[in-house]
Amino acid sequence: MDRMQKITPNPKNYVVLHRIIVSSLFLLLSCTAASGQQAPYKPLISRLAKDLNTSLYTIIIKADKSPLLLDLAGSLVWSTCPPSAQSTVACGSGKCGSAASQECPHRCLHVDGGQIGESGSQCACAGNPVTRQCSTADLTSFAMSANATDGAMELPPEESFAILGACAPNSLQRSLPAGVTGVAGFSRRPLSLPSQLAAQRGFGGKFALCLPVFAIFGDSPVNLTAPGQAPGYVDYTTIIPYTPLLTNPANAAGYYIPVKSISVSWHEADAQAILPSGALELDPGAGTGGVVLSTATPYMMMRPDVYEPFAKAFDDAFTRYIRDAFAARARGRNVPATSVERVPAPKPFEICYNAGFMRLKRPSAYDVPRIQLELGAGATWKNWTLYGDNYLVKVDGALCLGILRMGPGGMPVDGEPAVVIGAKQLENNLLVFDLEKQVLGFSMLLDFALSSCTSSNFLRN
Repeated sequence: MDRMQKITPNPKNYVVLHRIIVSSLFLLLSCTAASGQQAPYKPLISRLAKDLNTSLYTIIIKADKSPLLLDLAGSLVWSTCPPSAQSTVACGSGKCGSAASQECPHRCLHVDGGQIGESGSQCACAGNPVTRQCSTADLTSFAMSANATDGAMELPPEESFAILGACAPNSLQRSLPAGVTGVAGFSRRPLSLPSQLAAQRGFGGKFALCLPVFAIFGDSPVNLTAPGQAPGYVDYTTIIPYTPLLTNPANAAGYYIPVKSISVSWHEADAQAILPSGALELDPGAGTGGVVLSTATPYMMMRPDVYEPFAKAFDDAFTRYIRDAFAARARGRNVPATSVERVPAPKPFEICYNAGFMRLKRPSAYDVPRIQLELGAGATWKNWTLYGDNYLVKVDGALCLGILRMGPGGMPVDGEPAVVIGAKQLENNLLVFDLEKQVLGFSMLLDFALSSCTSSNFLRN
C-alpha cells in the first residue's frame, strides 16, 4: 500500500466514465432484447430490510447499494440521479415509448406540473406510493448487482446487470424511509424490476418475497426449515397453497386475490363478518372493489362497509370466548384465566387491548383470535389465515389491531379496492408470484410451521 502513488481524482473523469458505462449498459440491454437465445442464468437473490419508523420495506439491489422502497404495485424503477452524470434515452426511442405507455397513477399529484413527453426526454412517470405524488422523469439505465441462488444459498460472486428506470427529482423522495433514493416497482408491468429481469435473463416469470429478509427473482426453489419439528430443509414452493391472481383494468399493476368472506375465530368462538352483498368482489367493468396486496401500505385497510362488520365480528368472537371461558371455570374446568380488556386506542388505530393475552409456547406468540379470509374459486386452500403477529401492533403497552378503516379520500392504492392487505399482513409469509400462470403462493405466517424467513441459509454473511 505504501508504494502506491497517490492520485488526485478529477471529477470530469467520473462524468465521462459514467457516460461510457451507461452507454455500455444500454447496448447490453438492446442486445439482450434482440437476441432470441438467452443464457441459462440462475435466479437472483437480494436482501430486504424493514424501516422501523415507517414499517415499510426496502431492497438493496442498486450497484451503489442505495436502498429502494419495495412497491408491489410500482410500474418501474426510479431513483434520484446526479445531474452532471446523467445519460438519458431520447424521447422518440422505442424504450421511451414503452415507458410513456405506462400512465401515471390515478389522482396522482404532479410535483413538477408536467406531462409525459411534453419536453425534452422526459417520457417516464415516477410515482411515490406513500405520498401519492408523481413526476415526469428522464428514462435512463441503472447499474444493478445481486448474487445468484440455487434455492438453498447465496452463490458468489456478485453479478452485475442493468435495468431501465427513471431519474426523478429529489422532491419526490418525501416521506420515503430515511436513506431511500427511490422506488423499485414489482408489478406485472413490462418495466417493473421482476419483468425486466425475467426478460433479460430468461429464468422464468416468477419472483418470491419473504419479508423482511429476501427477494428471489426467477423460477427457484425456496428452502426453509421444515414444518413442525422435522429435521432439515424443504422447498416451500412445493407445499404452500396457491390462489389465482386477478386483474383490475383500473389498476393493471395491482395484485388482486379472490376473497369471498371474512370471519374471526378464537378457539370455539367463531363470528362471521356480515358484509353487504358483493362487498369484496372486484368489478372489472367499473374497476372498483376487490382485495389487493400492497407493500407500500403499512397496515391492512378496509372500506367502511367492510370494516364495520369485521370489527363487530372480532368483538363478538372476543366477547364470546371470554364469556365461555369464565363459565367453564365456574363449572370447574381447567381453562386458562385471562385478563384481557379493551383500552383507549391511539390514532390511527380503533381497537386496542391491554397486554393480558396468554402466550403460546410453540410458537412463542399471543393466544389471540385468528382472522380468516375465505378464498374464492381456483384456490388450493380454503382460507388465508391471519395470526396475531400479522395484525397486532404494540403501542404504548397496548396491543392494537393493525387493521384500519379507510377514511374519505383515503384510498391508498388505485382502483377503489374494498380491502388492502398491507405490509404487516405479508410479513414472515413466503409469497411466490407466478406471472406466467397468474397465481400467488402463500405460506401464511411461517411461525406456525415453526419456520421463518430467517431460517434459510440464503444470507448468512
